Amino acid sequence: MQRRDFMSAVAMLAAAAGAAEGQTAGQPRTVHTQDLPPVSLNGWTATALEVSYAPGAVSQAHRHSGFVLGYVLEGEIRFAIDNREPAIYRTGQMFYEPPGALHTTASNASAVAPARFLAIIVAEKGAPLTLAQ
Repeated sequence: MQRRDFMSAVAMLAAAAGAAEGQTAGQPRTVHTQDLPPVSLNGWTATALEVSYAPGAVSQAHRHSGFVLGYVLEGEIRFAIDNREPAIYRTGQMFYEPPGALHTTASNASAVAPARFLAIIVAEKGAPLTLAQ
């Protein structure tokens, strides 16, 4: 993946962040800062996925072949990796998953309201985005 392709994906995430917060262009704010693993992005690609959870929905434990930046668009997401204590991420907050981490908790934190998040998965081109536990 070329640097400009990755930066385009990051710009798309920033635009989603601004839209979710009702901001207009030209008013950037830092939502999240994350050190990334030491990888060459040659031959990598960024894929943006919108994930929706019905009230009370839960995902099975899984891994991703690359790193993941997630941005909560609506509702509250319960999240944990590698059997750590789960955290709740709300609209406008971000989370990070390092490559290969076991995503042990992934669910809608609410039993009555839907939740959605944008996941940008950066992985080697052609690698499966989600791997079984």
